[in-house]
Formats: sequence, structure tokens, C-alpha cells
Amino acid sequence: MRSALRDPHRDAAIHSRRLAITLLMVVTALTVVGYRYYGLQIVDHQRYLTQSDRNRVRLEAIPPKRGLIFDRRGRLLASNIPSHRLSIVLERVDDLDELLAHLERLVGLDAHDLERFNERRVLRRPYDPVPLKLQLSDTEMARVGVNLHDLPGVAIEAQLTRHYPHGELFSHVVGYVGRINEQETARLDDSRYRGTLHVGKIGIEKRYESVLHGGVGAQNVEANAHGRVLRVVDKVPPTDGADLQLHIDLDLQRVAFEALGQQRGAIVAIDPRNGGILALVSNPGFDSNLFVNGISSKDYEALRTSVNSPLFNRAVQGQYPPGSTIKPMLGLAGLTLNLIEADSTVADPGWYQLAGDSRRYRDWILRIRGTGHAPEVDLRMAIAESCDVYYYDLAHRMGIERVAESLAPYGFGVLTTLDTTGEKAGILPNTDWKRQRLGEPWYPGETLSVGIGQGYMLATPLQLAQATMVLANRGTSFVPSLVKRVGESPNGAEVRPPLIAAEEHWRSIIEGMMDVVHDPRGTAAAIGTDLSYTMAGKTGTSQVIGIAQDDVYEETDIAEHHRNHGWFIAFAPVDKPRIAIVVLAENGGGSSAAYPVARKVMDAWLLDDANAGGAVDG
Repeated sequence: MRSALRDPHRDAAIHSRRLAITLLMVVTALTVVGYRYYGLQIVDHQRYLTQSDRNRVRLEAIPPKRGLIFDRRGRLLASNIPSHRLSIVLERVDDLDELLAHLERLVGLDAHDLERFNERRVLRRPYDPVPLKLQLSDTEMARVGVNLHDLPGVAIEAQLTRHYPHGELFSHVVGYVGRINEQETARLDDSRYRGTLHVGKIGIEKRYESVLHGGVGAQNVEANAHGRVLRVVDKVPPTDGADLQLHIDLDLQRVAFEALGQQRGAIVAIDPRNGGILALVSNPGFDSNLFVNGISSKDYEALRTSVNSPLFNRAVQGQYPPGSTIKPMLGLAGLTLNLIEADSTVADPGWYQLAGDSRRYRDWILRIRGTGHAPEVDLRMAIAESCDVYYYDLAHRMGIERVAESLAPYGFGVLTTLDTTGEKAGILPNTDWKRQRLGEPWYPGETLSVGIGQGYMLATPLQLAQATMVLANRGTSFVPSLVKRVGESPNGAEVRPPLIAAEEHWRSIIEGMMDVVHDPRGTAAAIGTDLSYTMAGKTGTSQVIGIAQDDVYEETDIAEHHRNHGWFIAFAPVDKPRIAIVVLAENGGGSSAAYPVARKVMDAWLLDDANAGGAVDG
């Protein structure tokens, strides 16, 4: 019965169809597997091999140790301190928002951290850790460490962070490093800065960036699938940056800074024997450490908007009328040009008048005495008592072209090329300058103003320090320098073209400058009492606002920022100068705010037993 119902042909057909379908499915599956295998092993072999290696071995940059900065006696001015940063390898993260939320609960991220993190994400290379928080406390490190198993892609990295132990004291000299921004990333050599987050921004840190930074190293590390480093496979160590030793003396810098107190201004002290800067102060300053890992918006706004402009380096960027400080230089020019003799005299009624001009150019003494310094004033008295009338007459006889030519060898109107950043050139005006700058002719009265360091003439404290060095050395001078040694190599002491003048002419000028301090009628006689060394100096006062020729005013009656600037230049000891100094008391009212500061700095240097020998450091 069963045989009768069975259909062998139908069964064979069904079996054939089933076998065919099965074979088709097997062939299809094998084809898919084969294709995929071909893609993995042949087409995409290199890509997956690379990813596999990155899961196992990856190349990491090792940033170099930044060079240290020392003062002349080997005391640290810029150091590196150990710290730890929190970083993320984005390729290891599945949900970045969730991870950031988790980390925020652990270490308290703020908007500034997240903003800088997002900036770095754009600039990074694949698989490079992206810093999220640059300095972790011990407590934060412990919290992250305990939770690392729940934080894929997160790493705690040891690093060295720049530190400035003296804060505000060297803010304008040493400068600071800061985080590399987008513009700097495009400019810097990626092969040298991979793994580095900071770069010099101002001052010595920026000027000597190429030698302070060093050379980057590299290492291959074995890591697991979560990015945790298991071991270092091989390593090429970095080349550390070179250390710098400055001419600046820490103790003298502190004395200068404290001597200014609350007075806005600048001090530049220079060794006339080699051009090394012994102290450079711009007051007020700021704490350089604020900028290292990114200054907060609140702190930066406070610095930027302060009426005292702490970010402004007055010593090298401040351009002010030099006032009477240039009178010894013009006096020497008058002697050299045979326009005057040392005993030549000028009548001084307290004012000066050009032929055919009704205007009277007043001497500063007129407001005090109602008359001039003396019926007749010679060169020595004109320097000691700072007689304007004498120099009005001399400038008029010289003319603006010869005035400018005579002052140019001192370095006015051009950069000193000090090894720092942001230096300004000042202005040494003449006929061509005014025509090109203002499109106007030069007038004789403007020559008189330049003759007493006013009018269009502007100079920086640094330029005046260089000019004072020329006077101290009787014509010889050096290019000013901050850095004394780079690594083991000496730096600086580059000789400038000499200023040639007869010895008797130098003597006449310096005797007048000695009288400024040591003669009872000298304008800085107040600091000459009990001096144990001889000092040659010159006071200066420069106007900030114009005053009509017959107006009389008191400094205390006008706004502070409109008051006169006070200057004092000096060098000592006169026979063998070991220090030349310039003090600017910005809006200090006059030179009386400047020369007591210079006395304190000079005493600190010349009466210090460590400097008593007077040897020039190599």
C-alpha cells in the first residue's frame, strides 16, 4: 500500500531541489566569507594591521625639558616643577559627552577647561592624547585613578610645568610661557613641538625659545584595547633645552623694584664694561605664573583694564620725552662742533626769545625764582643746574639737523636690539622726519624744544641707559644684553661704534654731571650727602601736557596721569664706572621722584662686598 502511494520521481526531484538549494546556500556563504576574508586580508590588510598595532603598539612623543633661567649668581628665575595632567585619547571613547560628564563629577571641570579641550581636539593627530585639565591635585588624581576602569581613553600623564618663583619681580624680563594657540600651531614646526603644550610668549622666554625648547623624543609603547600602557618597547630620549644665565642680579632687581614702591615707572641698570643689564624693572608688573596654564578671563581683564597698565613694559616699550637728560650729550656736541667753549656763557633772564618771534621760551627756574639761574651761565653750570636757556641757545645755533646727527651715536631713534621682545625705537626728529610723518615743514621753535628733550623727541628708558653708558665710558659702549651665557657659550658684549671726542671735552661734560650730585646747587644735590663714591648724573623733567607760555600751575592741581615725568641718569664711580642707571618716575611730578631711587640702587650695587672687587664677569 505504501509502495503504491510512493512516487520515486517526485521524491528524487524534491531531493535534488533541496540539495541544490543547500549547495547554493553553502556556495553563497563561502563566497561571502571569501569576499570578506579577501577584503580583510588583501584590500584592507594595511589599515587593519595599523589599527591592530595601535591597539598593541603606538608611537608617543616625549616632550623635552625646557631650559632653566638663572641670574648672574646661579639663582633660579624660571624652573620646571612636576605636575600631572588629565588627557583623553578620543579614538578610545564611545560616548564623549557621557565621559566628560563623569569626569566633571570627579575633577570639577569648568568652562575654560572645556573650551581649551575643544580647541585642542581640532589640532591633534589621531590617537594623540588631548589634554583636558593641565594640573590635577592629589585628591583629583586619586579619584580618577580609582575610576579608571570606567573611563576608557582617559590617562593621567606626568609632565613638567613652568614655574616663576619670583612672580612679579621678573615678569617683564623673563616673560612667561603659555599654551600654544591655533596661530602658533600653524607656525611652529610640528616635528619639534609634538607633545608640547607651551611656548614662550614674551620676554626672554620668547626671544630664546629656539634654545630653551630643546628637541622632542619618541617612544613605542605597548597598550591594551583600552589604551592603557603596558610597557615601553623602545625609546629615543629628547634633547633638553639649553639653560640661560642672565647678567641680571636677583638682589639688585629686588632693591630696584622695592625702591620704586607704588610709583609707576622703570629702572634700567647696566654694566658699562660689557653692556650687561644688571636690573630691568617696569612697575607695576604681574605674576607670570597666571599665564602658564591659561589665565582666567577675570584675571586677564583685571590686568588689561588696570589704569596702571601692568602688562606694559615701560623699560623697553615706554616712549617718553627724555627732558634735560640729553643736555650733557648736546653740550659735548657743541664743544666738538666748536660752537661753544667750556667757559662760554649765555645771558639767562629766565627765558629765551628768537629774533622776530614774540614768544618767550621759559626756563623752568623762572617759575621758582622769577628770574634765571644767573646773569651769565657757562656749560658746567648749565649742566649742574639744568639751565634751559643755555640749551635753547645751543640748539638754535646747531639747527635740528646737527642736533639729530649729534644724538644719533647714542642710539636714539633706533632699536638697541636688546635680546627681549616688544622694544620700541623712540623718535629722533629732523626735517625729513616731520615732512614724511606729518607732511609739514620744520619750525625754528621746534628745534628749541628738542634742545631740552621735549617736542617730538621720544626715548625709552633702555635707550637712555645705553646713552648713559656712552657717557660713562667716554665714547665706548656695547649692545645691551640680558643673557650672559647660553648653555656653556658666552653671549653679548658686542661693541658699538665709538663716539669720538677730545678728552678735555669729555672732562668738561662729566665735571658738570658730577656737580649735579655733589655741588650744593646741583639739581640732585639731595642725594649727594654722605656718598662714599663719586657719582655723575643728570636730572630731567618732561611735560605730559602742553602749558601756555604765561600759565602757571601746580602739579598737585592736575590729574595724576597728566603730571610731569621725572628722570634721572647716572653712573659711578666716575673714575672707573661699574654701573650706569636710568630711573623713570612716570607722572612723578619731576626728577625729585627719580634720583632717590637711583641712590638706593647704586648703594646696593657699589657697597655690596660681592661687587667690591669690580671684576668684569666673563
